[in-house]
Amino acid sequence: MAFSKEEIQEALCRRHTPEIQERLNKGRVAISGLGGLGSNAASALARIGVGHLHLIDFDRVDLTNLNRQHYFMRHVGMYKTDALREQLLDINPYLDIQTDCVRVCEENIKELFAKDDIICEAFDVPENKAMLVNGVLEQFPDKIVVSASGMAGYGDSNMIRTRKVADRFYLCGDETSDSGAGMGLMAPRVSICAGHEANLIARLLIDGI
Repeated sequence: MAFSKEEIQEALCRRHTPEIQERLNKGRVAISGLGGLGSNAASALARIGVGHLHLIDFDRVDLTNLNRQHYFMRHVGMYKTDALREQLLDINPYLDIQTDCVRVCEENIKELFAKDDIICEAFDVPENKAMLVNGVLEQFPDKIVVSASGMAGYGDSNMIRTRKVADRFYLCGDETSDSGAGMGLMAPRVSICAGHEANLIARLLIDGI
């Protein structure tokens, strides 16, 4: 069943109020890394109607990703940018979704994120996380970075928290748990951390905190 843009907007406004929904509609959010964190955070942001989403990843969906990432069997082998865009448009076909199937590096940060207001960092490798966070904060004086660190295994959910690290930099996670033997990344805890990132982004868009 197809719904019009007006019907979807009216349904969102009933849940969020027109004023809040208008702020979400105007949001411009980049999700850099579309694994367990990024795919789940992007899905949450699409469901609340964040109007402009920028999906960035160079990788393809692998069978081992399905234990925690927002993909299905039919997506295995597809580029994550294509697979996730397909899903998000199933949620709301009127969202503005831009994709870049590239590996983020120091040299392309300025061009990649030029039109985004908030950058959701969702990488796996600590060195890549640091490169993105430092690059954005150094090159863009007005952009906000929401990052994550520590969500491995099946430990205490309440250890995952959100805190403001610097003026334009927020960090979600327990900041301690690292993946290893018996402590791999699993859907429940990764999804909790992705929810922290998405919820903070919603707060930033709505309240401007």
